[in-house]
Amino acid sequence: MLEKVRKENPIVHCITNHVVSNFQANGLLALGASPIMGEAPEEAAELAALADAVSLNIGTLNSQSLSSMLLAGKTANALGTPVVLDPVGAGATEFRKNAVNKILEEVNVSVIRCNAGELAAIAGADWQVKGVDAGEGDADIGKLARTAAKRLGLIVAVSGATDHVTDGERLAEIRYGHEMMASITGTGCLLSSVVAAFLAVQPENHFEATAAAMRYYAIAGELASRQAELPGAFQSAFLDHLAAIGEGELDKFMHEKEGALKR
Repeated sequence: MLEKVRKENPIVHCITNHVVSNFQANGLLALGASPIMGEAPEEAAELAALADAVSLNIGTLNSQSLSSMLLAGKTANALGTPVVLDPVGAGATEFRKNAVNKILEEVNVSVIRCNAGELAAIAGADWQVKGVDAGEGDADIGKLARTAAKRLGLIVAVSGATDHVTDGERLAEIRYGHEMMASITGTGCLLSSVVAAFLAVQPENHFEATAAAMRYYAIAGELASRQAELPGAFQSAFLDHLAAIGEGELDKFMHEKEGALKR
């Protein structure tokens, strides 16, 4: 799927937050996708119609951007285009929680890509959020993700020390990545749009596309951490690995990692 993304260069329409838009666009370009970063309601539907996938992110949500997300999402649905929702800080305020519920009610979302705290807010589970960060709690993330995926009828992808991807039945656990990925803002936001790019080239199997995107992303982060110890250098190394890593390197990494875990 990675090589397919690079060959097909899918357009990903991102309505995202202002903190990370530059990083998100550069990350998609490094992957080999083509980002559009338009959020005006006057053109949201038109841009979504041009796209191969739509990524909605509520990080710096306001009434106007919410309207744009609904317009873009409904247009994508009408055209059969996949939609990824990143419910940033879903449990932090009532406005965010209500916005997520409205999007889920009015738009056929393909994948929710979130952290554990955001998942807990959507699922109504007990969790102590920390602003828009994941926070802390004792819930079984895999079980909670499965329940939410079944109830909502979509794919749930939860990033963390171990990533979880589920369609309500199957569950993939991805044990790659590095804590340095949390040291720069926007890694989760970019991940959501990377998932969208993979969905664009594998529309018939959202579960496999999402799991593949999460593996690729986590491996790029872990490899970048081996050559960068500070956040600034890590960000550059991470973008470089998103661009340079190939299918062969991914396979080799996973083979070596699984061998090390068995030992």
